[in-house]
Amino acid sequence: MATPKNNYKFETRTIHAGAAPDPSTGARNTPIYQTTAYTFDSTDHAASLFNLQNFGFIYSRLGNPTVSVLEERVANLENGRAAVACASGHSAQLLALHPLMEPGDRIIASQNLYGGSITQFNHAFKKFGWGVDFVDATNVKNISKLIKPNHKCIFIESLSNPSGIILDIEKIARIANNAKIPLIVDNTMASPYLFKPFNWGADIITHSLTKFIGGHGNSMGGIVVENGKFDWFASDKYPSMSKPTESYHGLIFAETFGDFGYSMKIRADSLRDIGSALSPSNAFYFINGLETLHLRMERHCSNALKVSKFLEKHKKVSWVSYAGLESSKYNKLAKKFMKKGVGPVFTFGLKNGYEAGKKLINNIKIFSHVANVGDTRSLILHPASTTHNQLSDSQKNKAGAGPEVIRLSIGIEHHQDLIKDLRTALSFV
Repeated sequence: MATPKNNYKFETRTIHAGAAPDPSTGARNTPIYQTTAYTFDSTDHAASLFNLQNFGFIYSRLGNPTVSVLEERVANLENGRAAVACASGHSAQLLALHPLMEPGDRIIASQNLYGGSITQFNHAFKKFGWGVDFVDATNVKNISKLIKPNHKCIFIESLSNPSGIILDIEKIARIANNAKIPLIVDNTMASPYLFKPFNWGADIITHSLTKFIGGHGNSMGGIVVENGKFDWFASDKYPSMSKPTESYHGLIFAETFGDFGYSMKIRADSLRDIGSALSPSNAFYFINGLETLHLRMERHCSNALKVSKFLEKHKKVSWVSYAGLESSKYNKLAKKFMKKGVGPVFTFGLKNGYEAGKKLINNIKIFSHVANVGDTRSLILHPASTTHNQLSDSQKNKAGAGPEVIRLSIGIEHHQDLIKDLRTALSFV
């Protein structure tokens, strides 16, 4: 059983939630259960598992003991009811939407999403018959004006990647609640240490575990977390949750499983058929990464604030987009929602544009030029030519990834070394 969330502090739960010494060996760390299948006690036992009448393990595409510890721990840290882990952040987004959507349905999404998410929503989801309407969600009235009966959810990021924009999630949650559709929040950039979307009205959370939860750039994974409070019977919008499921002899997921029915639907239907399972070895890395999440995020945020202040004053930098700075128009929202810090990922613009960005990256030493964030190492990227390269110029600018933009993911090195590295590289710009 998970450590009771109300009895222990966050830092304690990052280490203990969802885990206990192995009952058969006494191993203190969660073992890697490197197996594809599990034996059944009898034919009746097997039938009860396949019919979802009893809980247990059948096949590692559907669930694995190592993965289960990770799921329970992340759900605990997010103050959620249940979670389903999977192979990547992109697969988490697909799994989160799969129980909600039917051909012809649409998603309302913030235009300030990660570039890969914009592409997934715009192109891959079209093959399922799903549409998307991107909106400038910094003005919440834009969302209210857009909602139509075939919109099945609102999808936003708690901290936008790469621009670090913070939305008024509390107001957006009210809009979603009034429309009787779930608010899905990608909480990857903030992590549950800096921000808890459920506390502000979100219904579903997704993460790319690859980033801060893992924290060491060594594993790929994603997760979907539910708060268990959404009323699937409040409208007829979600037949996958509120109507009989033919493949399970007429079982109604929201009725049978109550406040974790959505997670069961994802596991028993979506994960079963889409097949984007998380490997137990990667789950093991994420479990261990979570144990230092609070320590890493404190250092990440402290370093990022110092580096952003240095860049803000540099003569070759035209602007810095970091909500932790007093000059940021999102600083007020940052102080409301993210009192421990606003994460270490942010962007800045170079006065001499695209060519200046190339020169900076070619002369950097400590920062690694990679398409990732959330590592212990500091990372640098030119989004317009990499993560957002597939977007139009208009989409790039709307997403905060124009030609002059440089994205930084500040690691846990000493901040003075990071500033020295940037200062030296900027001298070549």
